[in-house]
Amino acid sequence: MAAHFPINHHLRPLYRLLSALAGLYMLVFGVVGFVQTSGAEFFTRDEAEWVLGLRTNPAFSLLSLVAGVVVLGANLIGRNVAHHINQLAGVVLTVVGMFSLAVMQTEANVLAFSMVNVIVTFILAAVTGIASLYDRVGSLTAARAEEAHRHSARVA
Repeated sequence: MAAHFPINHHLRPLYRLLSALAGLYMLVFGVVGFVQTSGAEFFTRDEAEWVLGLRTNPAFSLLSLVAGVVVLGANLIGRNVAHHINQLAGVVLTVVGMFSLAVMQTEANVLAFSMVNVIVTFILAAVTGIASLYDRVGSLTAARAEEAHRHSARVA
């Protein structure tokens, strides 16, 4: 069974806005975190700072900055670029959250994650992932065909 994403959903601008705000948060967090942790070792856990409610080191700040630029940029561009980037961001952030949860109390916690970081990562994953379900763009013909397919009778 294939997934069917609605095309030209009437709430698409709202979902793009929410995903863009998630990207903006990642970008601002990355910039502020990178400035505040400058001078510390790249993967430090001992000198990690608290920035905008999250624990960070230079490595996590830089990754957040890059992710924020990508997500925010894709949502500003719009079209199906936002759809694909939001899908990817939702999956990647979910995987990062799960990995970070698994290694939080070990030496492998190179990004200095705390439980708050994991929760925020899952929230950002949910926002971008859910946005990707409704931000697909297509022609009017494709939208009508998708709508007809969704409402057609299923024969087993």
